[in-house]
Amino acid sequence: MSETCKNKGPLSRGTWVEPRDLRISSQETDFWDGIFLSILKINRMSEKLETIRHSAAHVMAAAVQKLFPDAKFGIGPVIEDGFYYDFDLKESLTPEHLQKIEKEMEKIIKGKLKFEREEMDIDKAIKMFKDLKQDYKVELLKDLKEKGTTKLKSEEEQELVADGEKISVYRLGDFVDLCRGPHVKHSGDIKVFKLLNLAGAYWRGSEKNPMLQRIYGTAWQKQKELDEYLRVQEEAAKRDHRKLGKELEIFLFNENIGKGLPLLLPNGRVLRDEILKLEREIEDQVGFERVWTPHIAKSDLYKLTGHWDHYQDDMFPPFGLEDETYVLRPMNCPHHYMIYKSKPHSYREFPLRITEDGTCYRFEKSGELGGLARVRCLTIDDAHVFITPDQIEEEYTRLIDMTKQMFEAFQLKDYKVTLSTHDSDNTEKYIADEKTWNRAEATLEKVLKQNKIKYEIGKGEAAFYGPKLDFVVKDVLGRDWQMSTLQIDFFMAERLNMTYVDAKGKDAYPIIIHRGFTGSLERTIAMLIEHFSGAFPVWLSPTQVKIISVGSAHIKFCHELKKELSSLGIRSNVDDVNETVGNKIRKAEKEKVPYMLVIGDKEMNGGELTVRLRGEKEMKKMKKDEFIERILDEIKERS
Repeated sequence: MSETCKNKGPLSRGTWVEPRDLRISSQETDFWDGIFLSILKINRMSEKLETIRHSAAHVMAAAVQKLFPDAKFGIGPVIEDGFYYDFDLKESLTPEHLQKIEKEMEKIIKGKLKFEREEMDIDKAIKMFKDLKQDYKVELLKDLKEKGTTKLKSEEEQELVADGEKISVYRLGDFVDLCRGPHVKHSGDIKVFKLLNLAGAYWRGSEKNPMLQRIYGTAWQKQKELDEYLRVQEEAAKRDHRKLGKELEIFLFNENIGKGLPLLLPNGRVLRDEILKLEREIEDQVGFERVWTPHIAKSDLYKLTGHWDHYQDDMFPPFGLEDETYVLRPMNCPHHYMIYKSKPHSYREFPLRITEDGTCYRFEKSGELGGLARVRCLTIDDAHVFITPDQIEEEYTRLIDMTKQMFEAFQLKDYKVTLSTHDSDNTEKYIADEKTWNRAEATLEKVLKQNKIKYEIGKGEAAFYGPKLDFVVKDVLGRDWQMSTLQIDFFMAERLNMTYVDAKGKDAYPIIIHRGFTGSLERTIAMLIEHFSGAFPVWLSPTQVKIISVGSAHIKFCHELKKELSSLGIRSNVDDVNETVGNKIRKAEKEKVPYMLVIGDKEMNGGELTVRLRGEKEMKKMKKDEFIERILDEIKERS
C-alpha cells in the first residue's frame, strides 16, 4: 500500500470537507434509464476553463470584500470542478449570503473590471499585506521567503510565484490578491458561474489553526455545461454514501467511539466480506499466501524502515508499554518485512507472494474526514511480492491483470493509470540515489507500454522508497476514485538486509512489489455505494431475496423457504409483519433488494413463485428451481 496515499473520496475535490446545510435540490430521476450517459461526455478542465475559474475565484473574493470589508482572506485555488475561497469572517455565512455574493459578483462582471498584474519584492508585498491587515497572506509570503515552495501546499502555490526575489499580485478594482495568474482580460469574460455550498476548513489544514469559512463555486464557458454539471451534482447528492450508508444500514459513526472510526453494520460486513472473497479468489489463481500481523508495533520498527522520518506526521501518537514505545501501525509493510527476514530464502521460491487485509491507523485531520471515503481506521488489502530482477515485467503484467479482473467485477470499465515518479528537485523526500530511481521509473514505463496502457506522469507523487502505478477509476458519474497501487521498491531490501541466495549461490537483495488492491476497503465500499446508488448487483447485495408473506397463514412456509435458500448460500430475509403486500414491496424497493418473492396460497401449495425484480413493476412467474438456478448463476458469475 502506498505510504503517501490518502484515503480520499472522489478526487474532484482534493480535501474532503463536510458541507453545511446547502444542497442543490434534486428531482427523482431513474438512472437505470440511462439519463446520465451524456454527463460522462463533460470535458475535463481545459487551460482556458482553468483561467476562467481562477478569475471567478478572485471575483468572488472581491464581492465578499464589498459585502464584508473586514474579511480576511485565506487561499482561493482552482479545483477540478470549479474553485473555492477561504474567508475569516466575524459573521457566519448562510445560504442566503451566497445569493447576495452572487448578485455582487454579477455587478463586478457587468463592470468589466480589468485584471491588472503587478510584480514586487517579497518584502514590499509583506508590508503591503500587513497594511491591509491580511495576516494569512503575510504568513504565506514569509514561508515563501524563508523556505521557498517546499513549505507550501499545491493549493497555496496557485497563490504565489517567485521570480528571483519578485512575486506577483493581481488587482481587480479595490481588491488585491497574491496570485501567479494567469487571468482573463477583464471580469466580463466570466459568462457562466454559480456558487454551490459552504464548508468549514482549518487554515492550512491544521486543527491548531483557525477555522475558516469556505465557499465552493463553479464556472463554465456555456450555460448548457453548467446545467449538465448541476445535474451530476444532483445525482451525486442522492448517491452520497454517507446518506445511503445510513438509510441502508451499512455503517455508522459514534462520538463515543471517535471521529473517523467507522462501525460496519451487518449489511456493511456483507459488503466487506464479499469484496475480500473476490480478492481471495483472484489471489488464489496466482498463488498468494495469507498472513496476519498485529495492529501495533514498536516504534523501533518504523525507525528501522525509515517510516518514522518520512511518515510520522500521519501516524497516531506513540504510547509506552513496559519501558518500550509502541505505535498503531499506519501500514502493513514493515510487519511483512519481518516475516520475510524470519528465515533464509532462495531464488527458487520467487515470486514469493504474501498478502493481508490488515487494519491500519492514520491520523487524518478532523476537517479532512468524510464518511467511509476518508477515515482514521482503515483496512488495507496489502500484498508484498519478492522477486528477482528478471521477473519484474512478468509479475507486473500479472498484477495488472488481477487488477483488471477486480475492476470488471465491480463494473468499473473506465480507468486511468498514473506513473508516480520522484522529484529530482526535492531529493530530501526520498531514499536512494538518482540512478536507481531513474532505473525503477524506466522499468515501470516499459511495463505500461508493453501492456498498451495509457498513462500520465505524476511528478513528485512517488512513495519515499520507490515509484508506483496508481489506478484511478471513474464511477458511473464520471468521477475519479483512486484505487489500486503497484509500487516497485529497489531500496528497502538492502536497507533492512533482506537477502536471498541467487542462481550463482551468492547473496542478493530481492526487488519488492507493494500491491494495494483497492487502496482501502472502506473507501471501496464508499465508492461502490455511490457507483451503484446502493442498488448493488446480486452478488454484492446484503439481502439478495426478500420473502414477503401475503398473510399469517403463509409465514411458516416463508421461513422454510428462507432456510432452503440460505443452505444454498443465498442471502434472504422474511418480511412477515402485519402490513399490506404493497407496503412490504415498497420497503424492499427502498432497501434496494434485487429480488422479492410474494408468497400466497398458490405459491405455498406448490405453484410457481411470484417474483418481482428491483426496479420493475410487473410480477413474473417462475418455477422455484428456475429462480434458484438464475440467482445462483448471477452470484457465481458476479453479473
